[in-house]
Amino acid sequence: MTDPQSWVAPTYQGLADLLTAAAVDTWDAPSLCEKWLVRHVIAHVTMPARLTPAQFGAEMATAGGNFTTLSDTVATRDASLPVADLLDQLRSPRLHAWHPPGGGAAGALSHAVIHSLDVTVALDRPPVAPAEAATAVLEQLIAAGGTWFGVDLTGVRLEATDTNWSWGRGQLVRADRGSLVALLSGRTLPDGRTLPSG
Repeated sequence: MTDPQSWVAPTYQGLADLLTAAAVDTWDAPSLCEKWLVRHVIAHVTMPARLTPAQFGAEMATAGGNFTTLSDTVATRDASLPVADLLDQLRSPRLHAWHPPGGGAAGALSHAVIHSLDVTVALDRPPVAPAEAATAVLEQLIAAGGTWFGVDLTGVRLEATDTNWSWGRGQLVRADRGSLVALLSGRTLPDGRTLPSG
C-alpha cells in the first residue's frame, strides 16, 4: 500500500503550480471554505511551514485553545503575505513532511487533499491531488461515517463518475471523486449541491 505521506508533496506542488500559472485575481476568488478566499485557504494550509511548535503553541494559547479561532485568525492575518512567499511555503519540504497532531500521515493527506479541492473545485480547475490520493481520502471520510464534518450519510448512495468507486444505498449522488470528497467534507459545490448535516 502506498504511504499516504507520499501523496502530500505532489498535491501541494500541484496547487503551487496551478496558482503560479493563474491570474493574480485568482487569489481573491471564493473558495469552498465558507467566508474564505483562495488566499485564506493557502495561508491556512501553509501554516506549518511558517510556525514553529512554540509559535503554534502561543497562537493556540491566544485563541483560548480553540483551533477554529486560531485557524481563522492566522488565515485572516497571513492571507496578506506576498503571493511569492505563500507559493514558496506550498513547496516547502517542512510542509510536505508535517503531520497534524494525532493525525499521522493519513491526517496530513486528508488536510492536503480537502483543502486543495477547496480551491480547484471552486475555480472549476482539474484536481491537483493524485487520483489515488482522492480515493484514499474518500475511504477515510466514509470510514468515519461522516462524523469528521457532521455529514449525515443515512439513505445516501455515492457514485464517482471518474472511477468505479461507489458506496451506500438510497438517494443517488453522482460526481467526480474530488467533488464527493468536498461533499463529505461538508462543503457546498458550486452547483449548490450539499449533503445533509448530521
